[in-house]
Amino acid sequence: MQAVETPHKKLENKLIQKKNMIGLSEKELYDSILELKIPEKKASMRTKQLWSWIYCHGKKDFSEMSNIDKVFRSNLKNNFSLERLKIEQKEKSLDGTIKYLFSLNDDSKIETVFIPEKKRSTLCISSQVGCTLNCSFCHTGTQKLVRNLTSEEIVGQLIAVYDDIEHWENSKKTNDGLSNFQIITNIVFMGMGEPLLNYSEVKKAVMILMNDKGLDFSRRRITLSTAGVVPYIKKAHDELGCMIAISLHATEDKTRNILVPLNKKWPIDAIIKTLKDDLKLRNSERITFEYVMLKDVNDTEFDAKRLVKIIQGLPSKINLIPFNQWVGSGYERSPQKKIQAFSQIIRKAGFPSPVRAPRGEDIMAACGQLKSSTIKKRLNNA
Repeated sequence: MQAVETPHKKLENKLIQKKNMIGLSEKELYDSILELKIPEKKASMRTKQLWSWIYCHGKKDFSEMSNIDKVFRSNLKNNFSLERLKIEQKEKSLDGTIKYLFSLNDDSKIETVFIPEKKRSTLCISSQVGCTLNCSFCHTGTQKLVRNLTSEEIVGQLIAVYDDIEHWENSKKTNDGLSNFQIITNIVFMGMGEPLLNYSEVKKAVMILMNDKGLDFSRRRITLSTAGVVPYIKKAHDELGCMIAISLHATEDKTRNILVPLNKKWPIDAIIKTLKDDLKLRNSERITFEYVMLKDVNDTEFDAKRLVKIIQGLPSKINLIPFNQWVGSGYERSPQKKIQAFSQIIRKAGFPSPVRAPRGEDIMAACGQLKSSTIKKRLNNA
């Protein structure tokens, strides 16, 4: 017989739960220290110290923060935590890609993918548990939205992976001695969820990622991928300055309405208009368009030429993504010759059009294959 947690027990657990410092903004961290009755000047110094210990050194225990006095360390320990996301499952692909299944405090599950390469490495992180967009070719789209992630859970994905690949220990060495299995150079919000539908928490997380006193990711090394949440595209570009990628996947609305149902609210013309009219692109900045190649759906020569016409006058790069199969999808990957011919038409028009090499297919970690087991587990436990 399964034990049932009483309301009293739930309340007790809630009362003793400490605030996690991971994912707090600098201002929130400062305010939290002030709550411990620390003078303002000293609180400012403590904020800088804690920020460095958390994001430069990856400390898990306040007792290891040697330039902070023992009394204050004890005070921190009694009131706060540096809790990590729990790795419930870790799978490694034959090509070196690693997929993490994280369990959150409410037993929700999310997936994160680490993709090491010769010259760089990328962490693909999630912004929601599940997804509300229901894109027909995407496995995540078959999992209904459970909730938005907090900045703690978004930044926590990077921190947990850094722990796992022993980044903190190895970062003390010279860069010459590190491989891309130990350094993450790029972060892409291309995991589970639509980041612009969780904008406030994603914004807070990105600001932490870019803070030059800690994790120090360049804005050009962070990409927000959106299916086209038009009201937030300009806002994200202006306020965060990171790279924007548009999940386009079709060149006319009839097909895109099926592939990306959000298109019924913000069609292709509306997306292109805000990109051309509202965004002030910086020197050498380009908009990336993601385009999944689906056999006999969106992969014709006419589609390629129409795509060129759509993006004309907009500095762009088109990433062609061979469809990654999942059971029950109903779609097939376009033949390689057709993908290359599609790319050739775009490149002849003057736009870069690389074909993304599938990574982690054997562990269902490739683009469009992520889906956590949150809903399934909840149903089984019901």
